[in-house]
Amino acid sequence: MAITFRKARMSDVEIMAALINGYADQNLMLPRTIPFMYQRIREYTVIEKDNVIIGVGALHVLWKDLAEICSLAIHQDHLKCGLGRELVERLTQECRELEVEKLFTLTYQPDFFKKCGFVMIEKEKLPQKVWTECINCPLFPNCNEVALIKDPI
Repeated sequence: MAITFRKARMSDVEIMAALINGYADQNLMLPRTIPFMYQRIREYTVIEKDNVIIGVGALHVLWKDLAEICSLAIHQDHLKCGLGRELVERLTQECRELEVEKLFTLTYQPDFFKKCGFVMIEKEKLPQKVWTECINCPLFPNCNEVALIKDPI
């Protein structure tokens, strides 16, 4: 029953998309298309248990001093086990290694990210670079995600 964290592979994309979009279907997070995920495969980290993907998350670098944790999803059978928190810490460590100064997330689950050391901010205080991503979202401009930020270094 070994649990491993590793960078995603192309062969993982359909499983990752199913996990993310299962939550998106419940309006708990934003959906991701398979082509979008293939294009950003290097951003994703997966959690495996007995060679089965049970979690996923991404670190998306927007600018030299800004990165986002996004698409964080843990299979429902493995919630409340600390895996989401561990994945956030690993993505935060990746952010530190890249020497990115600010790490943010836009989420419908702010309490989880608060437990991971993030603090709420007004979305409007995020740099305009963030909004280039949002324009392609089906909920733009009526987004009700909450913005949180932390200094990873």
